[in-house]
Amino acid sequence: MRFARRTKVAVWGLALGTLAACAAEGTPPGHGRPSVTPQARGEGAGERRPFTVVATGDVIPYPSIIRQAQNDAAQNGGAQNGGGAATGRAVASGSPARTPGATGISAIAPGTTGTGATAPRATGTGVTGTRATAPGVTGADVTGARAPGATGTRATAPGAPGPGRYDFSRILSGVKPVVDGADLAICHMETPYGPPEGPFTGYPAFQSPPDVARGLRATGYDSCSTASNHTLDAGPEGIRRTLDALDAAGVRHAGSARSAAEARTPARLRAGGAEVAHLSYTYGTNGIPLPEGKPWAVNLLDPGRVVADARAARRAGADVVLVSLHWGTEWQQEPDRQQLDFARRLTAARTGGKPDIDLLIGTHNHVPQPYEKVNGTWVVYGLGDQVASFVPEKYRGNEGSMARFTFAPAPKGDRWTVSAAEFLAGHSDLGPPFRVVTATAGRFPDVRERVRKAVLSRGAAQDGLKEMRQPEG
Repeated sequence: MRFARRTKVAVWGLALGTLAACAAEGTPPGHGRPSVTPQARGEGAGERRPFTVVATGDVIPYPSIIRQAQNDAAQNGGAQNGGGAATGRAVASGSPARTPGATGISAIAPGTTGTGATAPRATGTGVTGTRATAPGVTGADVTGARAPGATGTRATAPGAPGPGRYDFSRILSGVKPVVDGADLAICHMETPYGPPEGPFTGYPAFQSPPDVARGLRATGYDSCSTASNHTLDAGPEGIRRTLDALDAAGVRHAGSARSAAEARTPARLRAGGAEVAHLSYTYGTNGIPLPEGKPWAVNLLDPGRVVADARAARRAGADVVLVSLHWGTEWQQEPDRQQLDFARRLTAARTGGKPDIDLLIGTHNHVPQPYEKVNGTWVVYGLGDQVASFVPEKYRGNEGSMARFTFAPAPKGDRWTVSAAEFLAGHSDLGPPFRVVTATAGRFPDVRERVRKAVLSRGAAQDGLKEMRQPEG
């Protein structure tokens, strides 16, 4: 049975950095926006109901995946089955499209670095299996050595596909029933976008087609975290192109910004009568420094900052705070020491005896990691990859989990709690054709078993985590 979607997506002002410093003054200085009330939201107190949040792993369009999207678009006559209106989502009428300056999250406070050291990044040097690249699509297909002659920077060759010539919706169609069936769906957009005409590159400096954004929206995603170690691969222009494309597709985003004003003003999601804040941070940017004069371009992971931003979001009216964290050690199933430490610190943060953060969603390490309840709050240490095409030596990078959490309003008071926690195994089937699918006992049973073992390896079943039943397409 298909799950009914009743999501309302809305945007309203929230200056996290300013609020953190000026909470006693109420309205963020310079914004002049009134407090958000149930009446302003168009919802009464009696309309509070449970809602579901689905979160999935890293979207990494390697060159072979881009070529598949090109082939799919050619079969469709160059048109992608995408765009917000095509998903059947119940978008709130009158919700404005986001524009530069209307999204993002808080800037780094002056005098703070926001850095959080992690274990050295696994490079996968020496991994082979890169495929020949099509015109305008360059770079390696896996984390490892580049294909001979793949510079990642050359101009698009004559006759290369132009704007709108890549269809990613067919690649993701196998998981659309799960994603589109949730009230809120969260993705992780690992790579920045290139110009519409290309070039599009793979590892180590990614540039993906802006068409990815329309494919994500067509699949049913509402918001994507954009803070990753690759956020700055294409510099500030890559950030701008990525967020412009997500805006145009109707997908909210958190973790990177085009301006200081945008960095202070995140988008909000609404479901079940609850205002939901989505925050996003990364451990680093592969040694690429923050752009000069733009320390707000990408949110760097620092537990103190995350807690401050979450508290500011609460004061501004958020009922539920979701935090995406790009962290951990690549190719390691078990969470590393820093993940365990940060999870304890973030879930222990409380105001008035109530948690500041409602859910931690991990990405980055390429393989599925455990789920666990820490200090009473669910932590997904790592979802693994959602869209990737690794060669057999790194095949675990083609496997991940999809998380679904149901939030329910407390009988009394204004807090929401997780009433159900579920997961589903996902798999990037190299095909051909390349497709993202769910792994079940009847289809890719080995993948399902590996993902189950990883997800349940820290006792999540005892805390109530269950494998979700798949909705019918």
